[in-house]
Amino acid sequence: MPSTRLGVAQSAFVGFLAVAMALAAGHLVAGLLLSPSASPFLAVGNAAIDRTPTPVKNFAVQQFGTNDKLALLIGMAVVIALVAVAAGLLSRRSPVPGLVIVGLLGGLGLLAVAEQAGTSGPTLLAPLASLLAGVGAFWGLHALARSTHRDPTPDRRRGVPRREFLVASGSVAAGAALMGVGGELLSRRVDVAASRAAVGPLVPAAPSPPIPAGAAFPELGTPTFLTPAAEFYRVDVNLTVPQLRAEDARLRITGLVDREIELTYDDVRAHRLVERPITMTCVSNYVGGPYVSTAAFIGVPLTDLLLEAGVRPEATQLIGRSVDGFTIGTPLRRVLQAEDRAMLAIGMNGEPLLPEHGFPMRTVIPGLYGYVSATKWVTELELTTFDVDPYWEQRGWDGDPEGIVTIKTSSRIDAPGPFEQVPAGEVTFAGISWAQTIGIERVEISVDEGPWEDAELGVAVNVDTWRMWRARRTLDPGLHTVTVRATDRSGYTQTAERVGPINPGPDGSTGLHSITFTVA
Repeated sequence: MPSTRLGVAQSAFVGFLAVAMALAAGHLVAGLLLSPSASPFLAVGNAAIDRTPTPVKNFAVQQFGTNDKLALLIGMAVVIALVAVAAGLLSRRSPVPGLVIVGLLGGLGLLAVAEQAGTSGPTLLAPLASLLAGVGAFWGLHALARSTHRDPTPDRRRGVPRREFLVASGSVAAGAALMGVGGELLSRRVDVAASRAAVGPLVPAAPSPPIPAGAAFPELGTPTFLTPAAEFYRVDVNLTVPQLRAEDARLRITGLVDREIELTYDDVRAHRLVERPITMTCVSNYVGGPYVSTAAFIGVPLTDLLLEAGVRPEATQLIGRSVDGFTIGTPLRRVLQAEDRAMLAIGMNGEPLLPEHGFPMRTVIPGLYGYVSATKWVTELELTTFDVDPYWEQRGWDGDPEGIVTIKTSSRIDAPGPFEQVPAGEVTFAGISWAQTIGIERVEISVDEGPWEDAELGVAVNVDTWRMWRARRTLDPGLHTVTVRATDRSGYTQTAERVGPINPGPDGSTGLHSITFTVA
């Protein structure tokens, strides 16, 4: 009698298709609910981000940059595919092992969705649909696969069960693909682009002065002084960009206030708008790294909004809460000290914020790393004390109000590039430096470990923005190394001690940037 033990390829295919159907069903329902984060695949990804040790996160940012989330999703997809194949292979004689594994995967998705901030009853329909679809697909495909190994009955031609299995497998594969694409399209049916376009021109009551000539040297290899919004660095924990329309946005100011207030986007826009060029830096930025950008932000001074609500004396921390429940805590004294430079921003470089940078509203507070100052897609500002730990502090990061979160004085070489070959004779060096809220006083370079010599500084715009530098030296042919260091207006000169940005807690990197190049 023929064996009912499934073949290797067939059993692996059953496991793979069942899990694909599970993920696609969950993604479709999440799209119907307009809650992309309810997709079990994305929810598990968010849970993985939450639980990833800090050194691993730092490694991912350094290795993959702004593609770290794409790398995570690809890695997850590979792992899930391997688990699905294993579920099928373990079920060659009986469907029970595979059903257990698929059920466990479904349960993991359910838990991941349930633990997310803002989860409601309807949101759980997505992982439940995923669980049922996965178990059902595995059971049905496994039963059909087993039928292909049994003796055909007298009234059935040999090969009919095999065709039934192939048709069913093709149907499941096509259905999974259609549901996955449908879920993606449904999740994007909130027309954020149209909402952003409808905002129209943003005209601040207090515009910033034009950027003066000589503030940047892009012709020599530095960035432009203002970073185009599409090129502004992005580092956050979101696997998908939250889709929130301006007309749906609400900002609540709560907690230790005299009166809680709620503002629509139009209410916010009706306040006094100011424009301020501000350089932002990520705490994950390594020495010479790219996670520093500058934009002319337009928004309402946070002090105006806080005074409107009335700040109670015991308040020491301002917690920003995003539409997805993510929280960032800022020392309140740093907000008040910044006066109208700390803002609830609604625009950058003259246009409404891009979705990936927080549209419709976000907070911007100069001089602080993003993890304690930059709440994108903000829906609530809560006045509280340091007894309340926001997202990163819950994960062991230090939000010490005494200054550890302040951006460190730093500098970078942009030209020549590492290992670049330049013509013999006069070599031009150029780069950027920054010391937000203090300002840069001096930049020096050292060639081949020689004496430190002053570089020429670009025109200073304000103390909250980077400052460009350039220098020229005549060098002989051969291999050379150049190092840069900056001194801020307080008299502090960068230390040569090389420390990673998160070692062990987030304190920002230290050390001097050097590059090696060749003069031909």
